[in-house]
Amino acid sequence: MGAEEALEFVDSLVFLKTGEHLDRTQRIILGHLWEDEKRTYQDIGNSCSYTEAHLKAVGAGLWHLLSDVLGEKVSKSTFQGVVQGFWTTQQSQKSHVHHLSTNNTKPQDIDSSFVGRDREIAEIHTLVGRGAKVILIQGEGGVGKTTLARKYFKNQKFDFVLELWMATEIQNLTPVESVVEEWLRRDFNEEPGRDFGINLERLRRKLREHTPKIGVFIDNLETALDKNGKFLEYRRPYVELLRVLADPDLHSVTLVTSRERLRESSIEVHLYPLEGLDDEAWRQFFSRRQINCDSTVLSEMCRAYGGNAKAMQILQGAILTDFNGDINAYWQENRTDLLIERELKDLVASQFTRIQQIDIEAYCLLYRLGCYRYQDIPSIPIEGVLCLLWDVPEQQRKRVIKALQELSLIETKKGQYWLHPVIRDEAISRLRLVGEEWEIVNRKAADFWTQKVEIVKNITDALTALEAYYHYVEISDFEQAGDVILQGRGQQWSTGLPLGSSFYQLGLLQKNFSVIKRIIDDIKSQERLIKLYIILGYTYRIIGCIREAIECYEKSGEIVENLDVKPIKISILFNKGLCKLELGELEAAEDCFISVCSLAEQNSQLDDYMAYAQCCLALIKSCSGSREDAFYIAEEAFSAMSLSSRVTLWGIGHSLITLCLTYKNLGNTKKSFDLCQRAIFHSDDNNFTQIKAKAISCLAELYREQGEFTRALFHHSEAIEILDKIGAKSDLAEAYYQRALTYQKMGEINKSREDFVQAIALFKEMQAPRQVEKVQTAMECFEK
Repeated sequence: MGAEEALEFVDSLVFLKTGEHLDRTQRIILGHLWEDEKRTYQDIGNSCSYTEAHLKAVGAGLWHLLSDVLGEKVSKSTFQGVVQGFWTTQQSQKSHVHHLSTNNTKPQDIDSSFVGRDREIAEIHTLVGRGAKVILIQGEGGVGKTTLARKYFKNQKFDFVLELWMATEIQNLTPVESVVEEWLRRDFNEEPGRDFGINLERLRRKLREHTPKIGVFIDNLETALDKNGKFLEYRRPYVELLRVLADPDLHSVTLVTSRERLRESSIEVHLYPLEGLDDEAWRQFFSRRQINCDSTVLSEMCRAYGGNAKAMQILQGAILTDFNGDINAYWQENRTDLLIERELKDLVASQFTRIQQIDIEAYCLLYRLGCYRYQDIPSIPIEGVLCLLWDVPEQQRKRVIKALQELSLIETKKGQYWLHPVIRDEAISRLRLVGEEWEIVNRKAADFWTQKVEIVKNITDALTALEAYYHYVEISDFEQAGDVILQGRGQQWSTGLPLGSSFYQLGLLQKNFSVIKRIIDDIKSQERLIKLYIILGYTYRIIGCIREAIECYEKSGEIVENLDVKPIKISILFNKGLCKLELGELEAAEDCFISVCSLAEQNSQLDDYMAYAQCCLALIKSCSGSREDAFYIAEEAFSAMSLSSRVTLWGIGHSLITLCLTYKNLGNTKKSFDLCQRAIFHSDDNNFTQIKAKAISCLAELYREQGEFTRALFHHSEAIEILDKIGAKSDLAEAYYQRALTYQKMGEINKSREDFVQAIALFKEMQAPRQVEKVQTAMECFEK
């Protein structure tokens, strides 16, 4: 038996037992060990870019799984022999299903809810085989579009699937810029850039280069469409995403579900209309639930609801709960209530009414669950459900949840809960009608999300914490929404850093812009408004929009004049100084940092800003030729950094770079090298990509000073690549300028000019004339 045949055999056994296929990492381990059982996890990791620890962890779970599936102990060293023996035994039987049954093992019902769609899966597969890249599955709500799409990806064993769940309400639609940023960072480990067009090209490249099949799943597109089937005006960027996904050279397939047709002529989309299930599929579904099906009644019900898959699920819950499985009695009583134009919508409404009559607690929970968005975070844990049962005795709460599960009105898997979009539409419309509860429910949900995340370690943590913001916006409590962005949380970088700061450190710049701009005009509290402007300004500065950043700080400054809040004043001054520094306006920057030091001297609680400002002043002095002042201030700043307990890890990183450049300018190469290496190690420990790139660029400058041009060019190029990926325009312009100086020193005239021109173009985009002048002067000196 070959490796591929063995993999497929094991995969089929696992699927039969669990309903799940082997994942990519499990297949890699089995494939390598089948070829050579003596291979170590380290050997496998070296060939596929996984760590040894990760493979060991996956392997341990895999051997436990196979032991359960094969019925005997399986380990890394024995699995090949066990599988071979099991396969040999199977050949004497009609199939592995028969073998399992003769050993008193009943094959599991893989997916009792999925019936009657074999033809549709085959037809979609045919479309893909003919070159279709984007297929729109169009049909009414609840007909089974989402289930079909997910089943197709699962059956075809896609490597992984990028998912975009469109909001069911227009105001909650996620900007496509944020979606692409998250895909790049979370699924491809790629730092997104500042420009949407650049990020789209990076996504296109990833989908071209990734050899295994990748699925892209966009669900409920209709929310983003107008009455003509075109994207809403303020969501037009979705057109560009679909154009990229339709590229015939991509190793991907995109399935889109929508109740309405997409009518954008510039996108090549293959329409696949999805009709309801037939009588036989309904009969198979109900039979699996021990509901005796009278053929006449079942056919009539199927026709009445257009074969709607979600209607089928809801009906079986009602029949089992209300009529003890008597389908004839159920239909006799309810047939006249359901035969109207929008069958599924009315079915959902009638089910809400029915549960309201028989279980008021379950009914209240159902419409309350409509408050959740199920978008960035598509499901909620049980705590998020329980918090909406504040008026139900604790010992009865799980019974209420179970009642909704049995009626198929709430979806659940692996401890996570969510509402089907059709159900959620009806739930939220009813919740809005219960005026006295609208605010209570949203506040309860906001409290749940706030308590859910104590430490922000990654993108998912940050997005989860942000969910509270959306609930406060729904009830127009913009002050509380602002507090969600400003709330300090423990983090891997620093304790007490605002959530908004986490977003720019994680690279989710578009998310920061969208949530802050949504509420900033409605904020009344001056202190909140100032802090939001500061975060917004910092985000602008990172992407090189310095003028916009300064405008934010100036607005903050105008407000802060009415307040006696020194920490805020000093923060505004310091950040304006950083902006001026990046524009090359050294005199203005120096004035800002001197003012920061003056304020810090008056309050020992601001000694961290003293250290930051002194580092920047030392750099400015070293650039202007004041060597003695620069050295004195640098030594003082270095000491202050060590003594202050309030200096953040983020601040330490930036300060190390600033001092490194200062000592380089002062000719103290040894100390500069030491600080540069410390900055790189510090950045690696804390995932500070931007700081690391700046440190690498500084390292290149130091090698240039020593005449080691090969090393210098290597690090210049390394820094440029990183800075280009994250869209740090100012740092990127400086990195091009520094590489140009290295080429200049080597006598490489053409290459030097190319980098000078790149630096000038970027500095011009930033509206930084002083920086442009600096580069032009360096060019002219060389050419003379």
